[in-house]
Amino acid sequence: MNSAGAAVAPREVLIDTGAGPLEGFLALPSGSQSLVLFAHGSGSSRFSPRNNMVARSLNDAGIGTLLFDLLTADEHRVDEFTREYRFDIELLARRLVEAVDWVKQQPDTRQQHLGLFGSSTGAAAALIAAARRPEQVAAVVSRGGRPDLAGDALPQVEAATLLIVGGEDFQVIELNRAAAARMRCDPQLQIVPGATHLFEEPGTLESVVTLAIDWFQQTLRDD
Repeated sequence: MNSAGAAVAPREVLIDTGAGPLEGFLALPSGSQSLVLFAHGSGSSRFSPRNNMVARSLNDAGIGTLLFDLLTADEHRVDEFTREYRFDIELLARRLVEAVDWVKQQPDTRQQHLGLFGSSTGAAAALIAAARRPEQVAAVVSRGGRPDLAGDALPQVEAATLLIVGGEDFQVIELNRAAAARMRCDPQLQIVPGATHLFEEPGTLESVVTLAIDWFQQTLRDD
């Protein structure tokens, strides 16, 4: 288990992909042994205020974070008008896999235990990436996610999986329950009372943070 440590200022990184570089913010607290990659929801980016809040809290708990854009700069410009990429789950999953591979090639991150934090459609991409990199990805947390969009990858996920859904997000609760029923890794479903899809209600995002930190501290460690 990671010991709590002071957060560090994130540094800008460029993640190499076949389509071009992806811009990101990497934060590695001193002594960190685990790193969480974020897969944001449709139309969002590395600047997502909610994911940045979660990332800072993880850093305060001694867990490293990588917030990055799932689209290249050119794709982002096109997507702002056409919205053709933000719902392309296969593309988003492929980019997340490329980010996992990149992390495992960097001297300061290759030894880290890896987790994924996915929001909305990013949760589906995270689960697909976990299924494709079972030896690298040890844990997944989904916040208000659409794991059902991971489709046939769901039974292949081996990573310890936590699904967090708002108590007032009724349709998404049912979609998460249906997805969990297809998974073989004994996923845990946590419902945050009073929260809607974006966890905008007072104290609800803090509940997500507490659940995520506990989950990653339990699962991203040496056995």
